[in-house]
Amino acid sequence: MTAGDVVDARRESVALPMPSLLLLAAFAAAVVAQGGYYLPGRVMSGLLVGVAVVLARPRPNVVAALGGALAVWALVRGLLEGDVLSAVPTMAAAGVFVAAVLVAAQADQEQRELLATVVVGVGALVAVSGWVAVVFRIQAWTTVAEGLLRAASTLTYPNAAAAVMAVAAVLSLVLKRTLLTLVTGFLLCTGIGATMSRAGLIALAAGLLVLCVFQGLKKTVVAVTPSFLGAVVAVGALLPTMRVDDEPRPFVAAAGLVAGALVALGLPRLGRFVLPAALLLVAGGAVAAFGFSDRLATRISFSSPDRTDATGAALDLVSRAPLLGAGPGNASFFFDRGNEGTRVMRYVHNEYLQVLVELGAVGLLLALGVVAAVLIAMWRGRGTPLWAGATAAVVVVLVHSGFDFFWHLPVVLVVAGLCAGVGLPSTRDGLVEGIRA
Repeated sequence: MTAGDVVDARRESVALPMPSLLLLAAFAAAVVAQGGYYLPGRVMSGLLVGVAVVLARPRPNVVAALGGALAVWALVRGLLEGDVLSAVPTMAAAGVFVAAVLVAAQADQEQRELLATVVVGVGALVAVSGWVAVVFRIQAWTTVAEGLLRAASTLTYPNAAAAVMAVAAVLSLVLKRTLLTLVTGFLLCTGIGATMSRAGLIALAAGLLVLCVFQGLKKTVVAVTPSFLGAVVAVGALLPTMRVDDEPRPFVAAAGLVAGALVALGLPRLGRFVLPAALLLVAGGAVAAFGFSDRLATRISFSSPDRTDATGAALDLVSRAPLLGAGPGNASFFFDRGNEGTRVMRYVHNEYLQVLVELGAVGLLLALGVVAAVLIAMWRGRGTPLWAGATAAVVVVLVHSGFDFFWHLPVVLVVAGLCAGVGLPSTRDGLVEGIRA
């Protein structure tokens, strides 16, 4: 056996190193533990990522330096406010994201493809559990908003579930086209629809736009159309069950899911008839949406009074301490809602504004510095379909972070860091990280 035969045998049987496995375990643990929002989930996912980075032993680089600077600044602000513990969540968030980037970056190309495949698979499980939760009215895995039952899955927050699925969806479009990737892509699009997350759809659209730029418009449209149109059928059949006041119709929803899957799998085989079929499906989806327009009005509208008022309260806090901020954990947003009295929100649902409020302009610049350093490093790894998907996935998280408090959820930090690492320059042997100082 020659050296070349040994290398070929190794490539045919891809095995993930222990740090990568621990990173995936942290992601899965956070998915199960309500996104890792509460202390047990944060500790578990944080410990797994921490052990992974210790085993990986990455070299210091600019991303680590900027992430460390952000953590130190949060600590300094906590000290100045007389509450050091308040800085721990921000320090942990910066550490988890940076560690995930550095660990994933050490994987070689084949291992990165396997990492992306696992993320897609976990995302599909989130989608299935969310669909099941809506159909069978599982209270713990759904959220009621404006009279609609929205899929939340084990993350228990529809927008976070939509973010994870949107990340997985754009990754699925760059993997090798197989029966499995077609099915998972369809399930992911269906799951996003079941969350009724407006921000999730906007973030997904941003990710698809990135794919169009780096992978080509035609290729992206051809890849996403079967999954999207199949999801139109499945979500249309789910609509009668989503209104809380209506009786659930599990058989209709199940029939719609099967029909949607058949559309997703069969559409690519229609050849020249694919366009008429696609137009017919879109028209049917429009009719279904119109028929339920009275129930969907609140989700179609971009109006969100609470978030608008909270943004105003946040900007008022920024004006009081624009440079240093109010201190980590010190942001509470009070606003008057007329007859409803005074309301208070813990998060402004915009992580960039949240950082500006708590850590001031200094903290925001450091956070944006981390993002910029990662994007610049990813740019050096351009050229492969997986890179395009990883970049699109990171953009999904960055866009969606402007609408929610995702930097407080380890599940989003881990998967964003993992995707960023997958998009860094490949190291061939996986022994040296793909980002250098």
